[in-house]
Amino acid sequence: MQLPELNFEDRFDFKIRSDKDKLFIYDLVRKTWVLLTPEEWVRQHWVHYFHHKKKRNLSSLILEKKLELNSTTKRLDLLVTEKTRPKILIECKAPNIKLTEKTFEQVARYNAVINAEEIILSNGQHHILAKFVDNNYFFSPFKH
Repeated sequence: MQLPELNFEDRFDFKIRSDKDKLFIYDLVRKTWVLLTPEEWVRQHWVHYFHHKKKRNLSSLILEKKLELNSTTKRLDLLVTEKTRPKILIECKAPNIKLTEKTFEQVARYNAVINAEEIILSNGQHHILAKFVDNNYFFSPFKH
């Protein structure tokens, strides 16, 4: 798989290995090798961004947390916490997935349960930032 260049100012030092024609990437948070899917490529950029650029402790980053929504189990891509409170909910899409109102509504439904102050919707190429204030979302440009 050719890994696409993503829209991040920084270049991160990823550990990637091949096994039986599949690529794996080392996840700093889960401390294990995970299958390198296009969505995982985007998620790992965000993990490195928050850990290296924003200096967040790895313990403040939660990956693939289970969430009960309308009697179904969903998984959050990445949640950044601050003193155990939800701060930023990140929904990662593969680089070829277009970010639409429908994809934002998905993460907004997750946030109705999580109550994070901010949402980032990202396909690695484009990043949408929304702040949740007084039961409304306010969109602003994402600044690295």
